[in-house]
Amino acid sequence: MHLGVVDLSIIIVYLVGVVLLGMLVTKRASKNIQHYFLGGNVLPWWMLGVSNASGMFDVAGTMLLVYWLTVYGMKSMWLPWLWPVFNQIFLMVYMSAWLRRSNVMTGAEWIKTRFGTGKGGNLSHIIVVIFALIGVIGFLSYGFKGIGEFAVAFLPPLVTNPATLLAHPDINANLYGLILMAITSIYVIKGGMFSVVITEVLQYAILTISSVAIGIIAMSYVSPAMIHSVLPSGWSNIFFGWHLNMDWASIHTAASSKVSDFGKWIATDGYSMFGLFFVMVLFKGIFIAAAGPAPNYDMQRVLSTRNPVEAAKMSSAVNVVLNPARYLMVAGLTVLALTNFNSLYSGSVASPNFETILPEVLAHYIPVGLLGFLMAGLIAAFMSNFAATVNAAPAYIVNDIYKRYINPNADPKVYVNWSYVTTFLVIVVGVSIGFMVSSINQVVLWIVSALWGGYTAANVLKWYWWRFNGYGYFWGMLTGIGTMLLLLVLDNFNLIPFLRSWPLSNNASMNSFPIIFVVSIIGCYVATYMTPAEDDETLMNFYKNVRPWGFWKPVKDKVMAADPAFQPNKDFKRDMFNIVVGMVWQITLMAAPVYLVIRDWSALFISLAIMIVTTIILKVNWWDKLEATFGDRTSAAGASAPGTELAGETK
Repeated sequence: MHLGVVDLSIIIVYLVGVVLLGMLVTKRASKNIQHYFLGGNVLPWWMLGVSNASGMFDVAGTMLLVYWLTVYGMKSMWLPWLWPVFNQIFLMVYMSAWLRRSNVMTGAEWIKTRFGTGKGGNLSHIIVVIFALIGVIGFLSYGFKGIGEFAVAFLPPLVTNPATLLAHPDINANLYGLILMAITSIYVIKGGMFSVVITEVLQYAILTISSVAIGIIAMSYVSPAMIHSVLPSGWSNIFFGWHLNMDWASIHTAASSKVSDFGKWIATDGYSMFGLFFVMVLFKGIFIAAAGPAPNYDMQRVLSTRNPVEAAKMSSAVNVVLNPARYLMVAGLTVLALTNFNSLYSGSVASPNFETILPEVLAHYIPVGLLGFLMAGLIAAFMSNFAATVNAAPAYIVNDIYKRYINPNADPKVYVNWSYVTTFLVIVVGVSIGFMVSSINQVVLWIVSALWGGYTAANVLKWYWWRFNGYGYFWGMLTGIGTMLLLLVLDNFNLIPFLRSWPLSNNASMNSFPIIFVVSIIGCYVATYMTPAEDDETLMNFYKNVRPWGFWKPVKDKVMAADPAFQPNKDFKRDMFNIVVGMVWQITLMAAPVYLVIRDWSALFISLAIMIVTTIILKVNWWDKLEATFGDRTSAAGASAPGTELAGETK
């Protein structure tokens, strides 16, 4: 599939326009590193929310959602809990406000507010910087591979020599990835957070129009009868039992006879025992969400808000902005793919690769002109994710290494100039690794398994347990990541076959999580109790500013002895209730667009009714109480505000 002149012209105009827009804000971003990395904390929460959602709206992830929805039906609404998507609910209810109260620039700088500046604090600071940089570089490699493979499917090849293509089969994909990332880098390097946010708002507008267009086209071309003729029993039911029980072998239509092989894909994925899988995903997801955001662009958006109240509102906006539009696109692509599967799907039915179907769907159903606009929107999705990721990394190098350890008293312009240099270097390293890896899945597996697996335990304890110290954090992270890397190596050589068979078949990553989690907790506790607690001043300052609920009684008593007017945190039960309501609310935001596209009206009306009820509950029990909980005495300086307290805090 190659685009025509009109469609290519639209894409070129878009790329030129977005670079010019990003460059317009260069002067404002170059004042100092606060402006460069956090937009000077003056950007409105709704704009940061749209920007954050745009950064999450990547095409590779969207195509994975298309695959899941196609094969697993409405039960696929639960599969993104693997990441987990409901971490945005934890963020909006309380975690974003806690994080913003710290008044720092990066996740690594936050460590100083929790563990101080002693040896333990410095070790924790260093490992967070390393974790953040490795994660960012990994995601840049993922973005590089993704955008290259997507672009080469519909743009003319840059290299046509057969000998060269035989020796380097990925050369065209890599060259397109290099070109598109270079274009994005121009405004990211010069404009910092200002240009990233402003261009991402534009990109989100294009993505939303693209999503609506795909949804309308799918509803126009495919009738409800056509849809139901290619769906097995239970496909549209969001609820499930212990087993998935979806019989794809019963589907044999002229247009989609190959879908009978979907049952093999389910077995390969290891999700047949869906009830057990759900329990494990929920267990893993709750701990990851309770750990707070990882040190990436999501955290940078939280820290860029004006105050804790706007930080909470920003995270709530992500759910509203991202899910309905994205799932409208996902549902449209799924419907078009299912009803024309034989003619559209060019991959091997033995191995799912749904990225190959996207250009085919667009080529068959999208008219000239609109196709170029949609391509610009999909390229925008890659650019948004890339730009957001790139902007997060240099802050750790400049603010957490250069400024803290090398040149703490430099002129603000020096830090900005170093930000330009480090941004460029991070991009070069990420792209170089992208050239070396063979697939997107290879990068994603390494990031999700090795990095996030070791992140969880230490980052849960840092928020909720006063005795946890910098040494515990360092060794907890180190043992967790080390254990995951060891398991990956052993699994690669098939030295621990039980990981691929129990408790979930063909799912070594999920099966290994409890092992990593337990080893990491042991590392946390052993190191913590072998070393002294952090000093009272550090703990009291952290508790007064952030006011977490949890096991903080000894620190709370000291704070209240020094300041009897201090109000401890007592909203644990309310926060937990709001999180449960919020998770249900989020699912309806994902499910309603799908029911609309497949025209399951009864399920749509039920989803909308639940959405309205949960929205009202959150409005009354969360939104209306934000100012009282986080806003009164909260300022950009991280001053105290009244909070809440876990009933078990006395333990």
